[in-house]
Amino acid sequence: MNTEMVISIAEKGIYTIIIVCAPLLLLALGIGLAVSIFQATTQIQEQTLAFVPKIVGVMVGMIFFGPWMLETIITYTIDIFTNLTRFVG
Repeated sequence: MNTEMVISIAEKGIYTIIIVCAPLLLLALGIGLAVSIFQATTQIQEQTLAFVPKIVGVMVGMIFFGPWMLETIITYTIDIFTNLTRFVG
């Protein structure tokens, strides 16, 4: 196993993590921005108002994006285990 192979494996892993996490993070960002604009407009400064919609949105996002996220992670894991002999030997 040489340096280029290690860098390639790490690059694929980081890319997979970013791709899997991005939908939920962007969903939480959008909900947080919308709630913040609503709070600034109405001058309501309740902390739970920003927290609860994000949790609900991320949970709905996990239900919606969950199968795709799981498939992406499983594909990466199968790729790693399939090429394990090439990495070690």
